[in-house]
Amino acid sequence: MPPLLMGFVTIMLSGCFAVGPDYKTPDLSAPAEWSRSLHGGVSAATPDAEALAQWWSTLSDPDLSNLIERATAGNLDLKTAQARVREARARRGVAQGGLFPTLSAGGSATRGRSSEQLSNGEIQDLYRLGFDASWELDIFGRVRRSVEAAQGDLEASEADYHDVLVSLVAEVALNYVEARTLQTQLEVAEENLKSQRETLQLTQWRFEAGLVSRLDVEQARGNLESTRAQLPKLRSAIEEAKNRLAVLLGAFPGALEAQLGPRKPIPEAPMEVAIGVPAETLRRRPDVRRAERQLAAQTARVGVATADLYPTFSLPGSIGLEALTTHNFFNTANRAWSIAGSFAWTIFEGGAIRQTIEVQNALQEQALNQYEGTIRTALEEVENALVAYGEEQNRRQALAEATDAAQKAADLARNQYASGLIDFQSVLDAERSLLTFQDQLAQSRGQVTSNLISLYKALGGGWTAMAGAQP
Repeated sequence: MPPLLMGFVTIMLSGCFAVGPDYKTPDLSAPAEWSRSLHGGVSAATPDAEALAQWWSTLSDPDLSNLIERATAGNLDLKTAQARVREARARRGVAQGGLFPTLSAGGSATRGRSSEQLSNGEIQDLYRLGFDASWELDIFGRVRRSVEAAQGDLEASEADYHDVLVSLVAEVALNYVEARTLQTQLEVAEENLKSQRETLQLTQWRFEAGLVSRLDVEQARGNLESTRAQLPKLRSAIEEAKNRLAVLLGAFPGALEAQLGPRKPIPEAPMEVAIGVPAETLRRRPDVRRAERQLAAQTARVGVATADLYPTFSLPGSIGLEALTTHNFFNTANRAWSIAGSFAWTIFEGGAIRQTIEVQNALQEQALNQYEGTIRTALEEVENALVAYGEEQNRRQALAEATDAAQKAADLARNQYASGLIDFQSVLDAERSLLTFQDQLAQSRGQVTSNLISLYKALGGGWTAMAGAQP
């Protein structure tokens, strides 16, 4: 390399720096503790990492664990998120390619005849074979900032994959609990239907004995049919829940009939739940990580736009063989080469470059606001889930006591009616109250577990155990 050109390259490389802002992770400001006192078995102790990663195992339901395993293998949204990660990884590779020289090979064989007025009009052959190279020196960091942006996009897509995984696991669990809750409600209705048949038979006996009027019989029959009318709606809702679960697993509707057809109890929430402190939750949640990585990528794009204000420097060159005949084509005498240094600089473009920089700065500000908003939304979700989980436990306890009282009242009413001590209206009211309280208790039991699932989702649980299976 000529000394002058070598000096040019040395000066250029020694002066390399990346224009634009250097990214610094914003301070993760979060409250030191949760805004409300924790109860219902919830504590601020640091949760066990493995237990939080597979929180559904605390519900001790093999069917649920199996469904989640199948969903993580077959869900189409999760596969789409995996494909987005692969796309982002490939785009990072494209950006990294700009850091290296471009090398190409080529050759040609040409035959031509010159003008007799300009030369002797001879026919000549020309053979060429060689390599061309070009290297854009990244003096002002345009390529390096592009790689930074692509790396941020890749890490954001990985966090998005984890976020989809968190949502998927929670949705499978919520739909499973809903299916079991509906099955329990159906069982409650069927048990009440059985009791109400006995009541109807009792009224018929008393009517036939001339002890009561037909009004009691018709009221008993109306109460029975009212309960029977609830069964089709419950059966339909159960099928809908099973079909939603099948789709979440990437299967066709009806695929889970054999597994979910038999009735099983609602999974019960564990006695104790450790959730940690707010800062731990924010570090764990993949949506917060995604927003932070998107901010990092956008910060790098400000540098990419800023680099357009400065000149670009490149080193084109070639080396090869040229000859008029193929005889001794590879002789060293046929060697040809060239190397040069060049630069290009946009002097005037009507302010477009600076406006592009302003666009990227505005997008960076939006990304920062999005990041801070994601933090607040994350904490809101946990706080709301904590309130819902604790208060639903209080409601379940009250409903359990009300159901117990309603059961005793219904038994007493039937006995006293059979003895002729009360009229049938009291029996009717007692049976209706019993069905209502039993149904509400079944719903509340399912809701407590569902609220726990929502709490685990808000805490960002359910992805770290599978994080090793990256696409």
